[in-house]
Amino acid sequence: MSKQTLPVASLGFPRIGRHRELKFALEGFWSGKIAENDLLEAATKLRAENWVLQRDQGVTRIPSNDFSLYDHVLDMAVMVGAIPAAYRWKGGAVPLSIYFAMARGSQGDGHADCGHAHHGHGVPALEMTKWFDTNYHYMVPEVTEDQDFTLTSQKPVDHFLEAKALGIHTRPVVLGPVTFLKLAKARPSTFKPLDLLAKLLPVYEELFRRLAAAGADWVQVDEPILALDLTEGERHAFKVAYEALDKAAPGLKVMLATYFGALADNLAAVTALPVAGLHVDLARAPDQLDVVVQAVRADQILSIGVIDGRNVWRADLAALLERLAPVVSTRGADAVEVAASCSLLHVPIDLGQETALDADLKSWLAFATQKLGELSTLGKALAQGRDAVQEALNDASQAVAARAISPKVTDPLVQGRIAGIDESMKARASAFDARRTVQAEAIRLPLFPTTTIGSFPQTDEVRKARSAHAKGTLSYADYEAFLQEETKAAIRWQEEIGLDVLVHGEFERNDMVQYFGEQLSGFAFTQHAWVQSYGSRYVRPPIIFGDVSRPNPMTVRWWQYSQSLTDKPVKGMLTGPVTILNWSFVRDDIPRSETCRQIALAIRDEVADLEKAGAKMIQIDEAALREGLPLRHKDWRHYLDWAVESFRLCASGVADETQIHTHMCYSEFNDIISAIAAMDADVISIETSRSKMELLDAFRNFQYPNEIGPGVYDIHSPRVPEVKEMTDLLSLARKRLDDRQLWINPDCGLKTRKWEEVRPALVNMVAAAGELRRAAQ
Repeated sequence: MSKQTLPVASLGFPRIGRHRELKFALEGFWSGKIAENDLLEAATKLRAENWVLQRDQGVTRIPSNDFSLYDHVLDMAVMVGAIPAAYRWKGGAVPLSIYFAMARGSQGDGHADCGHAHHGHGVPALEMTKWFDTNYHYMVPEVTEDQDFTLTSQKPVDHFLEAKALGIHTRPVVLGPVTFLKLAKARPSTFKPLDLLAKLLPVYEELFRRLAAAGADWVQVDEPILALDLTEGERHAFKVAYEALDKAAPGLKVMLATYFGALADNLAAVTALPVAGLHVDLARAPDQLDVVVQAVRADQILSIGVIDGRNVWRADLAALLERLAPVVSTRGADAVEVAASCSLLHVPIDLGQETALDADLKSWLAFATQKLGELSTLGKALAQGRDAVQEALNDASQAVAARAISPKVTDPLVQGRIAGIDESMKARASAFDARRTVQAEAIRLPLFPTTTIGSFPQTDEVRKARSAHAKGTLSYADYEAFLQEETKAAIRWQEEIGLDVLVHGEFERNDMVQYFGEQLSGFAFTQHAWVQSYGSRYVRPPIIFGDVSRPNPMTVRWWQYSQSLTDKPVKGMLTGPVTILNWSFVRDDIPRSETCRQIALAIRDEVADLEKAGAKMIQIDEAALREGLPLRHKDWRHYLDWAVESFRLCASGVADETQIHTHMCYSEFNDIISAIAAMDADVISIETSRSKMELLDAFRNFQYPNEIGPGVYDIHSPRVPEVKEMTDLLSLARKRLDDRQLWINPDCGLKTRKWEEVRPALVNMVAAAGELRRAAQ
């Protein structure tokens, strides 16, 4: 071939910066330490760095408008004017104060564009939930039946021109109109947001005309809902939308991007659309390649997402070439692009920053920057032949082969334990009704018991002490003494305000998954491999590279110390196997279900040791249970079977007297309520404050028998809710639950909040419980 490279596409790049520059700029702005212009300048610099990096890595289809100050779905909601009345937008350009109020909530009469906690009613943030089955959170748009849409900004145009000024021609990215409405929430829930498509399309049409006028020749339109089960009406919505967009800006070519799964029964509808290109995800759905190649029209560009945008393992480039070469030969080099499977938002930025990783493990990995290099290698090989990149191909093949036979990956003892699992290990000795009676005698609690989910604020002092200990400037003894004092103060304060069930605060823990992974075999950890969870909240997911076991107890010592300080019960706090799995980068050489069972056996050992030490309550958080659901309903049962089995495996070895708690985040429970019940936890706590307790309808309709702690305030916002706000929510909860079922707690752990927010909020929560008890007498 005469071309130097086949077209190479990046669908999106991490926004956060190599050194978390966006996080520090955002938090500096929210705290009032930097001005708005400083924040915007930091964002401009990050965008430029990303464009230049992708260009230098050989990417020929570079995205723009993949950058966001908080969340790309929120950006689209603001840009089309889907701003609920509570935020008091008066039209025109949307100020950052409103944007961040939608993201984080606000206090008092004004909107909060910084993080100061003020008392007052304020407004809550939009609901937040997981982006399909990833670990990224998006803000859920809200629309009304009489919703008016208007173009409030031309952010995609501005970013395109910004890159153009740097000499870089980009392909702007926008969230598609059908996906946007499908993800939106109707207020009230008496209509379908997709019914608003005809009103929304003129805004998209105007945006497309402006992109074309600015010189854009392509636009990437993300429609990930095409990986879901859709109705005929929803498929028809795509026809309506893309015919309108094609007429609005006929010179602007659309690359319709699908990802996270196979098109399957949506394929025919998609290939009939008037779009110039189609992107498919072969990392998540490799079996769809042949049928897609046959279905895509001859006049359409096929973008093949072969480099996994959601995991960190190095690609087998030689094997990928075997699959891609026939497609290029059949369709022609002008009709194919090679691409990442989805935006690289979901992986760390650069493996080169990791200087402390095991050399073998490092050779098996590829982060976002390295994945761009893999794409470039594939593009050159397909255009110039393998000889042009033979060294890179050999290096990749050797790494893949070495990983497959490494003794670091397989542990015969773990394999033996897995083989020895039997049904008796997966069920409690008695049914819940019998356990409840025994537990009520063993753990005497008032009606509407109060507790928290586990963590307390990780203050600057805590982080500095941890950092100093890690660097060797704070001795082990001094660090332990510091942690003990923090824990003691937390226990004393909880007693003082009148909480019924205490927690130790988790000051010794860096992260609810990392803390456990660091003490389990088969896990590896990074120094700088940050990934955005939401807003300025970034995490460093563990890498599960081998068989998992627990060499030693992980939490018993801190529980014993905490319980020694009080006569009130202190919960043992663990992270469940499904959450550890779903919040890690998981090995791809064995089924996820097998890795989950390995983790479950390790947590089972910890549960047994906590009970032996005297813990009466043990919380096993499964915050991520629902987010692991496959996107297609036909695949749910298989996942839920092994996920629930894993939870029961780790929780069922205790006596009836031991109360097992669990916690779940961001979950719509209606469609999986039977699986929640099958977990058979004695108490489940869930996030319900933003949904105004609507999530409890699933438990009421199912007649869920066990006890429930619906969150009464949103911990993802700096707001301090007043007592009445909490009692109003609890009144809604009492309409859905029996009083004996009801626990009172925040939505989630309090690690990311500040003490000046947490203290008044929990005091108000205890006061709300008191009012409820008086009302129930």
